[in-house]
Amino acid sequence: MLSGRIPSIFKDMLSLTTVDISSNKLQGPIPDIKAFHNASFEALRDNMGICGNASGLKPCILPRSSKTVKRKSNKLVILIVFPLLGSLLLEFGALFILCKRARKRNAEPENEEDRNMFTILGHDGKKMYENIVEATEEFNSNYCIGEGGYGTVYKAVMPTEQVVAVKKLHRSQTEKLSDFKAFEKEVCVLANIRHRNIVKMYGFCSHAKHSFLVYEFIERGSLRKIISSEEQAIEFDWMKRLNVVKGAGGALSYLHHSCSPPIIHRDITSNNILLDLEYEAHISDFGTARLLMPDSSNWTSFAGTFGYTAPELAYTMKVTEKCDVYSFGVVTMEVMTGRHPGDLISALLSPGSSSSSSMPPIAQHTLLKDVLDHRISLPKKEAAEGVVHMMKIALACLQPNPQSRPTMEKISFELTTKWPPLPKAFSTISLGDLFSTA
Repeated sequence: MLSGRIPSIFKDMLSLTTVDISSNKLQGPIPDIKAFHNASFEALRDNMGICGNASGLKPCILPRSSKTVKRKSNKLVILIVFPLLGSLLLEFGALFILCKRARKRNAEPENEEDRNMFTILGHDGKKMYENIVEATEEFNSNYCIGEGGYGTVYKAVMPTEQVVAVKKLHRSQTEKLSDFKAFEKEVCVLANIRHRNIVKMYGFCSHAKHSFLVYEFIERGSLRKIISSEEQAIEFDWMKRLNVVKGAGGALSYLHHSCSPPIIHRDITSNNILLDLEYEAHISDFGTARLLMPDSSNWTSFAGTFGYTAPELAYTMKVTEKCDVYSFGVVTMEVMTGRHPGDLISALLSPGSSSSSSMPPIAQHTLLKDVLDHRISLPKKEAAEGVVHMMKIALACLQPNPQSRPTMEKISFELTTKWPPLPKAFSTISLGDLFSTA
């Protein structure tokens, strides 16, 4: 697996025609050559944070002119360097005293803060910490059940035989937690959320060695894992898929419209929707972005995933409920097609082809049955009505203009009411039939 920035040497490979850098941990701008600009969504997906002029990527934030910065920097150095030398001596003295006091505090028991962070569990913080460390054998990889941008998830069986999911945060994330009291208050708010389709958060533990969030354990794992498995996808029939979309929609409606203030998930993906033994959907990680990235006013604090983020985030930094709506539309289409629909969405909603007066060619000439997951037989009767209805909803969620997207409250209502009858034979319904009524 590759990580870090894409080597600059690629920009000189002008004869390169195709690339595939998917499923790595690359970040930063893509090389400014045709092979990368024309790369498909599938060739670029599942990376840490690449950007640039390609399908589905957010634009790179360009630094200010280096000459301007250098010129201003030189002036500042001349103006402040000498007075600064004197103040630095005083600051180093103060820093020495503070570090000495901090070492003294660190030498004292840390249990008090740990205990406070775990009081919502109804358990002693120190004991709970020890139980989790023991249950995972000091976070041994044998207990790892997943990994994401914020941390690694482990399965832990407690002494009471209760099974929990433990998200051990990356150190880079825990270093951002400057206000633990505010963080603790936020954990308590999230832990009190009750919805059958939302993974319950039990609490948070902060320790010098490990910091982690503790969640309800959901047996089947992520929706993406099931869709990606040939064997499990065959078991994942149309009625189960429709029920998953319905459950996820209800959970988002609850977060947006029944919580005060509303909670924006910020990272709805097939990886953050878990399924239990009954194939009931449970939205996970709804608290991680909110806890670790409370400032949504800049790119570095936005917790989106490539291929699921709303297009307006390319030109505005404001995260709203309509960003979740867009991501929900992507996931809904992913459930129906059995794969990430990035390229299909780009073709359907490309600025040059979708206007009020003309239908995208792919919508006119592509039948719905041809884009559905071919690993299971075509839906019939009630399932067929549900698939058509939910694909229409998905297209409505994917409108480029966020104001044109429905609210999750309206979507949830549409998902739970009786599905309308098919306008014509299922095998003859085109994407254009859905697009025109979305």
